[in-house]
Order: sequence, then C-alpha cells, then structure tokens
Amino acid sequence: RGCARDAVAVPAGRPRLRRAALALPLLAVIVILADQFGAWSAGEPAKEVATAPVPEPTESKTAPEPLAEPAVPAQESAAKPARPVEPAPAPAPVQPVQPTPAAAPAEPAAPLPAQSEQPAPATQQTALAPATPPETVAPPPPAPPAQPTQSDGHRDAVVWLAVSADGHEIMSASTDHMIKLWDIDGKRLIRNVGEHKDMARTALFMPDGKTALTAADDGEIVLRQLSDGAVLHVFSSGQNGGVRKLAISPDGRLAVSGHDSGSVVVWDLAKGAVLHVLPGHDWPISSVAVSPDGTKALSGSIDGELKLWDILAGKQLRSWHGHDRGAYGAVFTADGHHAVTGSGDYSIKLWDLDSFKEVRRFDGHYGTVYALALSPDGKRLGSVSLDGTARIWNMDTGDQIAEFDPGTGPMYSVAFAADGTLLTGGIDRTIRDWPAAGGDGTVLFAGAPE
Repeated sequence: RGCARDAVAVPAGRPRLRRAALALPLLAVIVILADQFGAWSAGEPAKEVATAPVPEPTESKTAPEPLAEPAVPAQESAAKPARPVEPAPAPAPVQPVQPTPAAAPAEPAAPLPAQSEQPAPATQQTALAPATPPETVAPPPPAPPAQPTQSDGHRDAVVWLAVSADGHEIMSASTDHMIKLWDIDGKRLIRNVGEHKDMARTALFMPDGKTALTAADDGEIVLRQLSDGAVLHVFSSGQNGGVRKLAISPDGRLAVSGHDSGSVVVWDLAKGAVLHVLPGHDWPISSVAVSPDGTKALSGSIDGELKLWDILAGKQLRSWHGHDRGAYGAVFTADGHHAVTGSGDYSIKLWDLDSFKEVRRFDGHYGTVYALALSPDGKRLGSVSLDGTARIWNMDTGDQIAEFDPGTGPMYSVAFAADGTLLTGGIDRTIRDWPAAGGDGTVLFAGAPE
C-alpha cells in the first residue's frame, strides 16, 4: 500500500491558473442568466433627458415673422403624425416670502399758500397733419396810381405825334386805329380825323396846313382833309404789305413809305402815282426819313440795316449795318449831311452820311429807343424808349440834359412843341408835356377809360 500511495503522480505546472480557467465558463453562464432574469424583474431603465443650458440674458430682439408654410391637403394632414409636444420646463422653486419692513413714518408736509382752485389743464394731444396742408399766398403787387381819363381820348397806345407848323395843334395816331387832332392851347380834342382798318402808324401835317397824310398796318396811305376828316385820296401798298413808317418831302410833293415786306415805295402825291418800288431790305422796315432837300431817303429795318436812297432816281446809294438790332426813329439834321438813329440795342447814333461813319453816340437808355425828334433849332434831341423814359440830349456833346419817367410803361412817340417843351405818347394812352430843362410833366390829353 505504501508503494501505491507513493505511486500517485502530482500534476505538474501551475494549479491556480488551471482552476481559474475552469471557473471562467461558469462565470459566463452566471452573467448571461443574470442579464436575462434581471430585465424581467427591474423593467426598462429610465431614459436620461438632456437639458439645454440656460442662455445668458442678451438684448431683446424682435424675432422675424415665420414664413408662411404651404397649405397641406386634408388627407395628408390627417395621415401626418402630430408633432411631439416638448416637455414643459420644470416649475421654478418657490422662494420664501420675506416680510416687508415697516415704512418709515412720513414727515408732515409744509403748509402751502392758499390758491384758488383752477381746473386741471386739458391733456394736450398731438395735432394730426390736415389732409390739405395750409398755403400762404402772396398778395398781388400794389396797383399803379390811377391815371386821369377822358371819354374822347385814345383807347390804346399813342404811337405817333406831330405838331402843326403854327405850334397850336397836335395830331396823334394810335393802335386803336384812330387819328385825332388836338388843340394844345385849349387842351381839348378838336376832332377825330379818321379811322384805319388796322393799327395806325403815322399821321403827318401836309405843308398846306389843311390836309394830313396818315398810314396804317392795313396797307393804306390816306390823304385827309383836316377840317372834317374827308378822304381825298387813298394810296394802297398792294403786295408790299402794311405801312410801318411814312415820311414826306418838305414841299409835300413826295412821300416815302416803308413796308412789312422790306420794300421802300416812293409816291408822287400830286399825281397820285407810284414813282419807285425799292427792294433791298431783307426784313420789315422800322424807320424812314426824307432829307431836307427832298432828294434822299434813309430807311432802317428790324435787323439793324441802314440804307440811303436817291428817291428821284430810284436807286440805292449806300447800305451799312448800323445797329446790332432794329433801327428806329431815323431823322435828318438840318444840313442834310447827318442823320440820327435809335435802336433795339439801346443806343442812339449820329451818322456822317458822306463818310458813313459814326460821329457820336448818346448812351443812357436801357430799352429799345423807339422814336426820335429834333428841336426846331436842331440843338437838342428828344428820345423815347420802351424802358418807359423820355430824355433830352445835347446834340453837340451827346450829354443828357433831362430824363423823364412817369412810371406808366413804354413810350412810343415824341415831338417838340413850339415852346421847346417835349411831348410824348405811350402805352398809357396819354399825351404828356415835359419841361425842356427837366422836372415833372403834365398830362395834356388823357386816354379813354378802360
């Protein structure tokens, strides 16, 4: 027996490792069983809810309005599962209410002075802008001073004045078509000499003192009897157009007319015939004058062109551009070798008709110089302008002697009276008399009431 016990073999190696290896399968079985039976007894574990961190307070901003979603058909809407409702946030823990400390006793108010009770002012409301804003309109300018009137006066601008040889009468032409004869001494209308079919432009005393020659835009030159206005002869311009200006020779035998067409017509008044039709101006005639010896004529047109004519032979002697604008009011000096013209360029020029050079200039007007007149002695020049003034100039020096401004608008006509005073007519329908040395004028003949 002893030998048998001694014969038992002792296992070689590491017995602990072998025991651990044998225990591993048993542990795996226990873990599996525990996992299966643990789920039945404990149920499903609760899911953790992730809580977003509370953002730090920031400036409040207005959230943009959500975009409108397209409409969903009814069937699709019913089949579509409802959006899960987010869990409401847990209520904040209730803070214990702390007792409010007792208020300090109020100090007695100081006594106020006695005042009469007044109703509380009404609450001021913001004024709403009216539908139509208020408008402030400036008043019209003050009316000019009232002008004297007379029932038999002209009803429109006085565009021509002529003084009779004896100095007692004035003849006027107006855009109201009328020719009137006035008594200077008696300051009254003698008679209406005649009426044209269109604006009257010129009215001239004939050398015989008994007749007058008048012209108008109607294209007629009419010889009239002064005593009763009877028409003695009519000279028609025909295709030459309206008569803008008219002049006669000192002896009354010839007349020269300027027309809308730019032509100059020479008339034999004694024979009642046309001597010459002189073309040459490209624009309407604005001025005509006849030399003291009755052999030449000076014409000007609205483009400033000047022409000197031999009216007996019917030929042009010279042409030159005298002004930048229309030439008006041409008048010969007594020697026949010089002439004066006014213009739309506001200038007045004295011309040497032998050299055709400018001798002197009379500056001062600031509007078209529309008419000119020489005093009987030839030493003074009268002018009127669309600037509303009349002026008297020294012919020898070109200096201005006097200026007159009635403040009634443009002036169109001028003449010297026998006593040396200046007569003017204008848009205000009046005929005025101005002292030769300057000063206030008087209304000789007023216009008709408007």
